[in-house]
Amino acid sequence: MAVWNGRFKKSLDEEALKFSSSIELDSRMYNEDIDGSVAHVKMLAKQKIISVAESKKIIKALEEIRKEIADGAYVIDWTKEDIHSAIEERLVQKIGDVGKRLHTARSRNDQVALDERLFLKKEINLTIKLISDLQKSLLKKAEKYKSVVVPGYTHLQRAQPILFAHHLIAYIEMLERDKERLIDCLKRSDKSPLGAAAFAGTSLPIDRNYPAELLGFKGIVENSIDAVSSRDLIIEFISAMSIIMMNLSRLSEEFILWSSSEFSFAQTDDAYATGSSLMPQKKNPDFAELIRGKSGRVFGALTGIVTLMKGLPLAYNRDMQEDKYHLMTALDTTKDCLKIAANMIEHTEFKADRFEEELTGDLSLATDLLDYLVRKNVPFREAHHLVGKIVAHCVEKGIKLNQLDLSEYKKFSPAFEKDLYGLLSPMNSIRKKISAGSTSPKEVNKALRKWKRRLSFG
Repeated sequence: MAVWNGRFKKSLDEEALKFSSSIELDSRMYNEDIDGSVAHVKMLAKQKIISVAESKKIIKALEEIRKEIADGAYVIDWTKEDIHSAIEERLVQKIGDVGKRLHTARSRNDQVALDERLFLKKEINLTIKLISDLQKSLLKKAEKYKSVVVPGYTHLQRAQPILFAHHLIAYIEMLERDKERLIDCLKRSDKSPLGAAAFAGTSLPIDRNYPAELLGFKGIVENSIDAVSSRDLIIEFISAMSIIMMNLSRLSEEFILWSSSEFSFAQTDDAYATGSSLMPQKKNPDFAELIRGKSGRVFGALTGIVTLMKGLPLAYNRDMQEDKYHLMTALDTTKDCLKIAANMIEHTEFKADRFEEELTGDLSLATDLLDYLVRKNVPFREAHHLVGKIVAHCVEKGIKLNQLDLSEYKKFSPAFEKDLYGLLSPMNSIRKKISAGSTSPKEVNKALRKWKRRLSFG
């Protein structure tokens, strides 16, 4: 029998019950639900709303139910409607009428809000750990290939040579901000809604702060309506997941490009690549492609939950039951992608000598020529124009910058001297970078040391 059935003469139609059941998703929060019930019962006993003996009996049975669920001895099926009802039903089966006191001064509205906040606190910390693991994988590669020169791109056109480590550190920085967003979300998750009941509190003499303290919250959600009718925390969490997935998708896109014959830079272990059912020669970066594709699931979850909430009047509405679908979709997808991305990076090697020779004299060193002229006291705009003409000349002739002799350079500007040829190698270009750009070997090594300390990486 449903926990609300007293007012009704008929039970729910089976199809209606299936349609309304959320237990497939909220059963994942059974630990949080039991933790919340234990704290609630302790409060009821403290406030003398139930006896100490009754509270002990309920708590003992709740812990037995926790073990039964974990061991698979108590199988929760869709007919139980939700995890709260399932646990309460099992409690009454075990200890009889005493179990019916569990829900005193509580509603499923504040109960599910509590479960979700406890669940978020746990999952935020687990996700932060996964992000750190990915950062460490990137850091290992950055350290291993810290002297490797690659072309840097803007508009997917060669721009300037950079150290590959500098490129990878950019993703470490992005992921650090992802962690910061989650830490910030954690602060707002750290308040208990328990005691709000359905939405207007209770006339029973409860103590809202006591279970909040027992559960490790830093306070309570003071307004009872807000406590049960807001899902902005879940929206914020899924938003943070969406940004993580966007960053992972960008990283995956680069892995896909680097793995192509045109780039011929990344070589992923067979354990993280697939072949073709038709073309025997193929080795496809499918896992990077899957991460890129799965980002759409998380973006969809964000769109889904803001659409869900946008038209709801206060306080609780049953629409909000759908929040768990979007939460679990975003959470599971992002965690899986973080794990696979870290493993994929661990199982990828890069061709250290792929670009250095190709970049010697490359047009991507044109900015170094510009800076050279500026250092020779040529006004910037004039220097920019002169180097543009040199580039156009090289393009027309089909040659590199280091294939022009000094006499030809002097035709463009007398400021050019013999010392210009030293800067037409990619490594010399990188060495001359000023610390403000963080691109020189010195600054890249400094960044590597910083991230080793921050990530407690050996």
